[in-house]
Amino acid sequence: MKPITDIAKALGIPEDLVEPYGRYTAKLRLELLERFPARRGKLIIVTAITPTTSGEGKTVNTIGLTQGLVKLGHNAVAALREPSLGPVFGMKGGATGGGKASVEPLDKINLHFNGDFHAITAAHNLLAALIDTHLHFGNDLRLDPKEILWPRAMDMNDRALRRIATGLGGRDSGPARETGFVITAASEIMAILTLAESRADLRQRLGRIVVGFSYDGKAVTAADLKAVGPMMVLLNEAILPNLVQTTEGAPAIVHGGPFANIAHGTSSVLAQRLCLHLADYVVNETGFAADLGAEKFFDIVMPMCGHVPSAAVVIVTLKALRAQGGSPDGPVELGFPNLARHLRNVQRWGVPPVVALNRFPGDTDEDLQKVLDYCTSVGADAALAEGYAKGGDGMTALAAKVVKAAADTDLSRVKPIYTNDQPLEAKITAIATQVYGAKGVAFKPAARSRLKRFEELGYGTLPVCIAKTQYSFSDDPKLMGAPSDWTLTISDVTLSAGAGFVVAIAGSMMLMPGLGKVPQAHKLDVDDEGKVMGMEY
Repeated sequence: MKPITDIAKALGIPEDLVEPYGRYTAKLRLELLERFPARRGKLIIVTAITPTTSGEGKTVNTIGLTQGLVKLGHNAVAALREPSLGPVFGMKGGATGGGKASVEPLDKINLHFNGDFHAITAAHNLLAALIDTHLHFGNDLRLDPKEILWPRAMDMNDRALRRIATGLGGRDSGPARETGFVITAASEIMAILTLAESRADLRQRLGRIVVGFSYDGKAVTAADLKAVGPMMVLLNEAILPNLVQTTEGAPAIVHGGPFANIAHGTSSVLAQRLCLHLADYVVNETGFAADLGAEKFFDIVMPMCGHVPSAAVVIVTLKALRAQGGSPDGPVELGFPNLARHLRNVQRWGVPPVVALNRFPGDTDEDLQKVLDYCTSVGADAALAEGYAKGGDGMTALAAKVVKAAADTDLSRVKPIYTNDQPLEAKITAIATQVYGAKGVAFKPAARSRLKRFEELGYGTLPVCIAKTQYSFSDDPKLMGAPSDWTLTISDVTLSAGAGFVVAIAGSMMLMPGLGKVPQAHKLDVDDEGKVMGMEY
């Protein structure tokens, strides 16, 4: 690894705007946007077809494509989310890419990366503590304990904390009530931090958080509880994007970590903006498949911040195609309907898709060629992606196709699929029918009642963020392919007024995951010299 000051210097960042956190990571001061006021870069988002449980390599390909662009002589930077400890110890063991397409130092990024997640967790729980303190000391705001929306948060998978009771130690322990935990990536504070465009915007968004409702039905906010100032103190450093490097010394800005299945699923607006002001190409990862991370980018993030993609890389693997076809050993062709729907969705938003066929050991040339030929037959450009094994050299063919696609995009034609003035139910229905392929939406009575209430309170113009399984277009993780004769069920709805969207929970989706029977935590350790083991892919 190179000293992080060298990586910053290569991007043209003045030394006084770089705050090193050790030798190989740094935070970037927001004054950079004043020094580099012009937006010069093209934005490339990375998405995928419906993934398997092991993922299809979005981080690897985001990093590899950035390195491939650099190999072609372009000034490029990767924009990535920070890993959550939940998946690191749960399913992944690490989320920094792999092989010759990684970001480093991987152990620091995967664990307590410059304190950002801890700051978000602390700010979230401070607000929760202030709520209970307010109830304990008289409840001047007349906050109804049965109408409190604000949970607690922890950056770890722990299913036992989904529903809990607090205040059970008598009057001195505060009011007894039922609440729960969400994983930090699902916290509204995470969404707010990643969507904020400045400290002033962060302050306003924090103040708009609706923690619950009073006995007379009025929204009670974080500003009402005088919580904004102390939360700003906790988030003062966390709002600064983090600079790291890839295995080939290409720059990467890693910041924020909302999941795409339960939040909007992409790196922070500030990270993307710094990249767009510093480089010619910005490769930005969006979580899971195009029905989740990409949809939320086009319909939530893009309208808020004005970052319009010039191309979308859609990652495909033979394993995922076979899974979507219904058999791990079946022909890859059975998964083509799933791929076709994702490609059509990307095109519907007005952006050209470029397929990255992520090659794995054991993939046959015959099957790979079938996929490439199919992409050609439906008018989508495609190339093999071999960043894991070959680094940037294995991604130059894809990079060249991405550059060509981005050059021809008319950004004025890139639009979300619904408008703000549509009712909330209509927005959810638009996503379900146009993106997921559902025939309609069934709203449970409590969800419909909450949607009506939010509209009456003036939140009807907000976009919607659907929390849904990543393993299917539908709300049933076992329904593969491109199903069409099904109905999306919205079981609950929550308000994220500070982030600026309404969350619709589909099916039995949980905001606090659980560990598996044999979690990745069992494989992680530290040797006697202090080296972390088990995080390498």
